[in-house]
Amino acid sequence: MKCAVVLAAGKGTRMKSSLNKVMHPVMNKPMIGHIISSLKKSNVDRIVVVVGHGAESVKEYLGDEVEYALQEPQLGTGHAVMQAKALEGIEGETIILCGDGPLIQPETIQAAFEANKGNACTVLTSVLEEGLHYGRIVRDAQGAVKKIVEAKDCSEEELKITEINTGIFCFDNQKLFAGLKEIRNDNAQNEYYLTDLVEILNKKGERVNAMIVKDRDETMGVNDRVDLANAARWLKRHINEKHMRNGVTIVDPENTYIDVDVEIGADTIIYPNVHIQGNSVIGSNVEILPNSFLRNAVIEDDVVIDSSKIVESKVGANATVGPMSHLRNHTEIAANCRIGNFVEFKNSYFGEGSKCAHLTYIGDSDFGKKINVGCGVVTVNYDGKNKYRTTVKDGAFIGSNCNLIAPVTIGENVLLAAGSTITDSVEDGDMGIARMRQSIKKGFGTAYKNK
Repeated sequence: MKCAVVLAAGKGTRMKSSLNKVMHPVMNKPMIGHIISSLKKSNVDRIVVVVGHGAESVKEYLGDEVEYALQEPQLGTGHAVMQAKALEGIEGETIILCGDGPLIQPETIQAAFEANKGNACTVLTSVLEEGLHYGRIVRDAQGAVKKIVEAKDCSEEELKITEINTGIFCFDNQKLFAGLKEIRNDNAQNEYYLTDLVEILNKKGERVNAMIVKDRDETMGVNDRVDLANAARWLKRHINEKHMRNGVTIVDPENTYIDVDVEIGADTIIYPNVHIQGNSVIGSNVEILPNSFLRNAVIEDDVVIDSSKIVESKVGANATVGPMSHLRNHTEIAANCRIGNFVEFKNSYFGEGSKCAHLTYIGDSDFGKKINVGCGVVTVNYDGKNKYRTTVKDGAFIGSNCNLIAPVTIGENVLLAAGSTITDSVEDGDMGIARMRQSIKKGFGTAYKNK
């Protein structure tokens, strides 16, 4: 069985925030969420998250996706793993990750499980030009890990070692929990260190392996807002490169922001300053022009989006949206539609081949096929207490500056005269007009100016 323990009990003082450290977002997803996603993609069977400070926010976010163990008080990394006693006795491997390391990839987790076969422990390491403040990996002549020495405790020779501890370990699960019982807290901090297990296992004659992670940034820990920005920068580059290798053109990757769970089809072109968030799904041959924002949007093939915002909404194939349009709250635009300048849709359906080109608000409405909506049309859906729906059937023509006072139904092939305020339903094939006749007062304009 494959198990995982995620250490997420720390306070994160250096973040200077009331928000739990592991709940800080990297590319719009909490750090802990990235780690759990990578574990699930690695087919880990059981995941225990060790919580402490801000436990409720972590539990609320992750729900029943994982198991929880409480570390209170926090007495070191070894003590944290001890709290995952629900895993004790299980045959298999357990990987231990820090909750502030959001960049770990599924491929690396899978490689760690493979590397630990036949070993009691595998330490994931990285090679730096300078070891800095990280613990050094001391190997024996055969390449096995002999011990991990914290920087402050290193000899002059040990400080020259450039292979460092990333804080990620993979253990034989039964040997892990047997070794935890031998960890002592006889140190300056009176804490139980997980790294002590390396020496304990060596004394038992067990083999401790090391696996070097090629991209050292993948094991980056986030301790403050600078680290948070650096992690986001790495993840943005990683995501954008993945899409480009899959056939997506990103004109300016440095200024394009795509969340990790977004899907994009081949031959789509994305221009600078585009943000695509959440679980958005973008089809093939889509063109997303500068300054567009999409969150949890579904965009079918051959769509053009021009400087527009689409949230929790769907756009059908071969439609155009924008510039400066806003689709929100479960709007669906069907295929071959045209949504133009400064148009807002909210919680509405717009049927195939319909057009809405300028300065319009459509809210809580159901529009059929091949409808033309003129400039300045408003569906008046709210009376101060309740919201009501508007229905417009196939082939209707809504003239400019019409107000549709909901609830109201406009029938098939209806013509609504420009400037009308429609309060009553209009039957199929009829014309609706609701405005006063124009009157002209001769000479009044000149007389008014000369007053």
